[in-house]
Amino acid sequence: MNTIIRTTALVCTSLALQQATAKESKPTNFIIIFLDDMGNGDLEQTGATGYHTPNITRMANEGIRFTSFYSAQAVSSASRAGLLTGCYPNRIGFAGALRPNSQTGINAEEETIAEVLKKKGYATAAFGKWHLGDHRQFLPLQHGFDEYYGIPYSNDMWSLNLRVKHQPLPVFDGNEIAKYAVRHEDQEEFTTAFTARSVDFIGRHKNKPFFLYLAHPMPHVPLHVSSKFKGKSEQGMYGDVMMEIDWSVGEILKALRKHKIDQNTLVIFTSDNGPWLNYGNHGGSTGGLREGKGTSFEGGQRVPCIMRWPQQIQAGTICNELASTIDFLPTLAHISQAALPEKKIDGVNIFPLLKGDKNARPRQHFLYYYRKNNLEAVRNHRFKLVLPHKGRSYEEFLPGSDGNPGKVNEQTPVEMALYDLRRDPGERYDVQEKYPEVVEELMKLVSEARNDLGDDLTNSPGSNRRPMGIIEQ
Repeated sequence: MNTIIRTTALVCTSLALQQATAKESKPTNFIIIFLDDMGNGDLEQTGATGYHTPNITRMANEGIRFTSFYSAQAVSSASRAGLLTGCYPNRIGFAGALRPNSQTGINAEEETIAEVLKKKGYATAAFGKWHLGDHRQFLPLQHGFDEYYGIPYSNDMWSLNLRVKHQPLPVFDGNEIAKYAVRHEDQEEFTTAFTARSVDFIGRHKNKPFFLYLAHPMPHVPLHVSSKFKGKSEQGMYGDVMMEIDWSVGEILKALRKHKIDQNTLVIFTSDNGPWLNYGNHGGSTGGLREGKGTSFEGGQRVPCIMRWPQQIQAGTICNELASTIDFLPTLAHISQAALPEKKIDGVNIFPLLKGDKNARPRQHFLYYYRKNNLEAVRNHRFKLVLPHKGRSYEEFLPGSDGNPGKVNEQTPVEMALYDLRRDPGERYDVQEKYPEVVEELMKLVSEARNDLGDDLTNSPGSNRRPMGIIEQ
């Protein structure tokens, strides 16, 4: 009798261990929620006032929030290229923001996160803004995504925008144009529509690993919000838009809980660059950082980043270590045990930071490139060296309001300066004379970058850059 009991107990224990192992080894799902032009000060945790973002706050309280996190570059197309390929955008030929009917786009030889994960059996989807080329060969379905529903470029690149004259804004479903957003009202449903597609995708793929890339067109101007949130914030239209985006985050988290895949899904929330400051109350906030979108100062590239992964990331973690969107690809590849792209990438695996390793410093430095291939700054963990260049400045003029832009100086001279970001994140005090050894150290990084990626400011061609894709005739 005792033998039977012991045998039964051993069998039950063995089955329990097998079930626990199976549960632990269940593949991790990945969701990247990517906003357009959200600034470092646009969340409640970073000082936003006049509206609330409870779902994003919950994400931070249940996960990790990065305080020294950078977009790949301070402009749309380049930033998105960097996120999806793990490369500095200029390594793969990207610069600026592609216009409609651009003859260039993402090269077929570059591997995206979606292509890396598909080799491990992941279902993949991109919903929202793409902006890596609007011809068929550049669209998501040709670059690792199974599904795509969204707009091919920024929401201001259309005929009803008084600032820029273009064709009607197309909305793609897969490789085909499903409709045109010909009225301002058509954009009011973008956040809801892309969220609904995402929730549906999650439900259809709850039993297999998936990668979802939800790239909201907002809060890029022109701002649009559905009737659900119109007039709901004290801050006006910008606050309304942020509240609806927060609602979208809540819908994504709710879907994960509903389908019982919350525990094995890593959700990442961040922005493509800083705010478009000359739009005033229709632009975001840098939270006190210098300048904004389109600059290599902190307000242009330092953005919020929150990651939530229950039972893997300790709740309420604050990470002050250096990290960037180009680190997503190698990190997700590590978690999924997928092979890295064959071509050189610039991202590093930041998984140790997610696990709370206090001694980990996977990213040692960061390069700030802008315009075609201008190296405008470099930083290490504490110091940032800004190099001489001419760049955008918002600080010489008053901003516009209610959707009308103020003036911007695109040729403001910037002199060489060293900033101690630990004490001066607003980049106000040049400390070159106090730390000449730091300048020397960072100039070595500058030299290495110029040899590798080049630098138009010094006529350095670089030896390891790759071309963009060109439209096939």
